[in-house]
Amino acid sequence: MQVDFYQLDGDPVERVLPAIAQKLLDQGDRLVVIDGREGYLVRLSHALWDWKPESFLAHGVAGEGDEAMQPVLLAREGGAPANGARHIALTDGLWRDEALGYDRAFFFFDEQTLEAARACWRMVKGKDGVEPRFWRQEGRRWVQAA
Repeated sequence: MQVDFYQLDGDPVERVLPAIAQKLLDQGDRLVVIDGREGYLVRLSHALWDWKPESFLAHGVAGEGDEAMQPVLLAREGGAPANGARHIALTDGLWRDEALGYDRAFFFFDEQTLEAARACWRMVKGKDGVEPRFWRQEGRRWVQAA
């Protein structure tokens, strides 16, 4: 399993997540997005709707119905993904060990959650079968730093 750490220094998660979601959907995969912050599911939903003017990324919010049909499911807390996703994005800077049960996890953090992300990196790096990767933004591009 792979864990991708994304340090958000330039763009907020609302600008980064749609590109990752699009790549996964293009591969026929599904994604569950976890963010426990008040109001952030609405922000993420708008970002998925507005990402490209000519299209939108199909998604839904847990608890609003039809969760199993959603290619991208937004939720405040984890648990078994109702949409059958094998990929998880943790967008609030809080690690959840359930992410290790997915094929791939995307962990977004910023300056406020940097120390917790460092501790998470050390924890994940020590686990068998887990490949952590660290990404940082250089201009408009993301480059793998570790």
